[in-house]
Amino acid sequence: MATEFVNKTQTHLEYPEMIYEALDALQQKEGSNKSSISKYIESKYGILNDTHSKLLTYHLDRMKQTGELIFLKNNYIKPGPNVPPKRGRGRPPKPKTTLQQDTEIAAPKPRGRPKKDPNEPPTPKKLKPTIVPSNLANPVSKTGRPRGRPRKVKPQPAQNGVE
Repeated sequence: MATEFVNKTQTHLEYPEMIYEALDALQQKEGSNKSSISKYIESKYGILNDTHSKLLTYHLDRMKQTGELIFLKNNYIKPGPNVPPKRGRGRPPKPKTTLQQDTEIAAPKPRGRPKKDPNEPPTPKKLKPTIVPSNLANPVSKTGRPRGRPRKVKPQPAQNGVE
C-alpha cells in the first residue's frame, strides 16, 4: 500500500513535467490540444493507468489556472514573449491616456431627473371633477359601460307548451 502511494505521488509530480516535455516535442506554432499531448505521453511512456485522462485534465486545468500554461483557441501554449495577449470576454480595454497636470477635469453630466428649484413657488394641484354616481353598487366608467367582468346570464328554460 505504501508503494502505491509513492507511485501515485510520483505520477502527480511528473505530469506537469510530462506536459512541458510534450509541448516542447510537438513544437506546434498555435500550441497543442489535449488529445495530441495525451497521445505523445502515451507513445513515450507506454500504456498508463486508467486514470491517465483524468489526471491529464486535472493537471492541465491547474496549470492553466496558475498561469503556467495559456489556453487559446482550444490549444495549450507555454507563456512567452511571442504568445498573443490573452483576451477576456468582449472587447479589450481601452488604452489609458495620462492627463497633463494643467488640464482641468469637467464635471460629469448629471444623470436622472433634475432637482427641483427650492426657490420656485409650488404649482397648484389640479382638481378632479366630482361625479356623483347614481348607482354606487355598479359605478359606470367614462365610456358608459360598467367596470369589471359582466355578470353571468342564466339561461331561460324553454317554454314550448309541452309538459
